[in-house]
This record gives sequence, C-alpha cells and structure tokens, in this order.
Amino acid sequence: MSAPYEPLPWPGLPDYAPDEMIVRARAFAEHVARRRTCRFFSDEPVPREVIEQAVLAAGTAPSGANHQPWHFAIISSPEAKRAIRAAAEQEEQAFYAGKAGSEWLEALAPLGTDAVKPYLETAPWSIVVFGQRRGGIHAGDDKQNYYVTESVGIACGILLLALHEAGLATLTHTPNPMRFLNRLCGRPATEKPVMVIVTGKPAPGATVPAHALVKKPLEAIASWI
Repeated sequence: MSAPYEPLPWPGLPDYAPDEMIVRARAFAEHVARRRTCRFFSDEPVPREVIEQAVLAAGTAPSGANHQPWHFAIISSPEAKRAIRAAAEQEEQAFYAGKAGSEWLEALAPLGTDAVKPYLETAPWSIVVFGQRRGGIHAGDDKQNYYVTESVGIACGILLLALHEAGLATLTHTPNPMRFLNRLCGRPATEKPVMVIVTGKPAPGATVPAHALVKKPLEAIASWI
C-alpha cells in the first residue's frame, strides 16, 4: 500500500539578485564547457570517497514516482577491469569490422576511436550504470518503475558533473551489445546496462580530438516561444 501524501516545507534556495544569477549561470556554463571525454587516463589512485560522493549526488536525480530505478556497479579491482575490457573489446572488434555500418563509422572517424579500449583497464575506477525495470523506493520492493530511460539518463548526467567538479576526467563507454556487463557485475537479467563511466586523472600529455570542441551555438539548440 502506498504511503499517504505528506507535504514538507520547500528546502529553499539562495535568493540571488538577477545580476548574480547571470554571473553564476555563466560561470557554471564555462566550468562545464571544460569537461571533455578523455581517452588517455593515468593509473593514479583516486580516493573511494570521491566516487561515493559523486554516486550519492547522482542518486538525487529526479525519477519517475521517485522510484530511483538505477544501480551503480563500481569497479576498481584489476581483475574485474581486465575482464570488462576483454569482453568490451570483443564486441567492439565486431562493431568496427562493419557491424556498425558505414555511416556510423564515418561519424566516429574524426574522434579517432577504434576497438582498443586500454582506459577500461588503466583508469582507477569504472562505474557501470544499470536501469531497473522493476524495484521501488524501498529495499525489496518489486514494483513497476516508470520513465526508467529518462531517469537513469539524468542520473548519469549528474554523475558526470559531480566527477568533473571533483577534478576528474570522464569517458562514457557504450559497447554494443552490453549484456555481458550483467554477468561480469553480478546484476540480474531484469536490469539493463546503460553505460560505463570511466573516471580518473588524465594521463600526462592527454589529448582530445579537435572535432570534440565543435559545439552547436545557442540558436541551433534552443528556441524561445
């Protein structure tokens, strides 16, 4: 039986003057614009508490009926990272050998990606994000979850920003198919792997493709009605 609706006071936000709102919004946009996908990671250790706090931040994301339909499998052991890399590269080899199709491969060419994914083993942490079709707000619940894709997507966005705020580089990896991640992470078949977020310090001399710096201008991504 559902809990009755219980209103609580709005937690409140700072009451910034319009000029300060603009300054803060611009500063945040500039900070976020420095986030880049990194494919060259250092193996320098990163404290576990940094990852814990980033995942806790992701867990505050809005979700359908507040069911929080996500699970974060956090990987640090060399053996687990090695197994994930081997399985992912097996899928990626088929992808780049033609499974993806010529148009997709052409779109990826300016990014310089290929089937070899050393960062899956080098970076100190990988976070495998799963979406849960069933669950609920309480441990042991087995209820229908709602807007799973949207909810998990928002949580992943917050996780990326939290890691960026902590000074870590990130990469989103989505091998196709991804079901091997259920087996390697010990997750039930009812959960859907969404992405692997690789994180750590960038390697000395790390680079990014120039193509990644091409961003659409405001007028191309927004309309005012």
